[in-house]
Amino acid sequence: MAVANRKISPAAARAHTRRKSSTSSSLSLGGMLKKFSVVLLVGLIAWSYKTIQPPPPRICGSPNGPPVTSSRITLKDGRHLAYLESGVPKEKAKYKIVYVHGFDSCRYDVLPLSPEVLEELGVYVLSFDRAGYGESDPNPKRTDKSTALDIEELADQLELGSRFHVIGFSMGGEIVWTCLKYIPHRLAGAAMLGPVANYWWHGFPSNVSKEAYNWQLPQDKWAVAVSHYAPWLTYWWNTQKWFPASSVIAHRIDIFSAQDKMLLHKFESREPYKAQIKQQGEFESLHRDMMVGFGNWEFSPLDLDNPFPNNEGAVHLWHGAEDLIVPVSMSRYIAQRLSWVRYHELPEAGHMFPIADGMADAIVKTLVLGDQ
Repeated sequence: MAVANRKISPAAARAHTRRKSSTSSSLSLGGMLKKFSVVLLVGLIAWSYKTIQPPPPRICGSPNGPPVTSSRITLKDGRHLAYLESGVPKEKAKYKIVYVHGFDSCRYDVLPLSPEVLEELGVYVLSFDRAGYGESDPNPKRTDKSTALDIEELADQLELGSRFHVIGFSMGGEIVWTCLKYIPHRLAGAAMLGPVANYWWHGFPSNVSKEAYNWQLPQDKWAVAVSHYAPWLTYWWNTQKWFPASSVIAHRIDIFSAQDKMLLHKFESREPYKAQIKQQGEFESLHRDMMVGFGNWEFSPLDLDNPFPNNEGAVHLWHGAEDLIVPVSMSRYIAQRLSWVRYHELPEAGHMFPIADGMADAIVKTLVLGDQ
């Protein structure tokens, strides 16, 4: 049976061509949108990754880094540790003290002892830049244990003898707990001044930890929580502009007590070396300090035994009752649980009490002379 030829009118042909073209264009546009979405997603991921990654540190002595101006030792792992000696010569010293500086500080921020007390007691003081600060190389593997081992190696290389005293302020005070844990056999005595507390240390009742944590400004609660739960975001959190970051890093004046504000003029003496403190980068100094200080520790201070069971030394903890930077409640609880810690609470003092006139002398006399 013959099939009749169908003639397609010019108008129908044009319509068919338009439909075909429209379908082809739709498919092409859909493909382009998918490709654009993929490119956009990849771009956002790349941007996000770049944003949260800290810049590489400017290591002292490297081609583009700051110059080396201090005395330094080379540690076993190849890192350099910068240090400063003060007081009487160590060969004549009766007491040798290693001082551990706090947050946003360096070796020059040593306890302000009077020349008279240094001479009278025969005190030699060794301060150093903690890893990433000042002129000490960063330590990307820094842990709660590593600084204590740095102190031991520094003491050995500078021939301080079998035992020495340690004093730590603020974040440096927190590090003294690690010395009591990892190098107690090297200590002749220890003092913590307004020590930072880790709200995630085990062994503390939840109400004690929560009270101390919630006592902080909201922005600081976020800052330390990020350091603990998402340390890989610490750099981004403290450099982004959407939310307020750490109040301590921002140097907010309202974090200082009334007594602290009366002492702030003493910080003018830091101007000659202030630029050195973070010269290798904020991440390797400030941010890594937060990541370690508020990270997951291998131990809690409540686990420690008395390092001086025969009273051959003593552990002292000093804290200002009006400290608005580090809550006093955690120190109080530690002192209640550890009977061998000699606790000194200063009723009207804030966080900066160690630099008050005469306070450093009183602290050192108490540490090295005890009840004499």
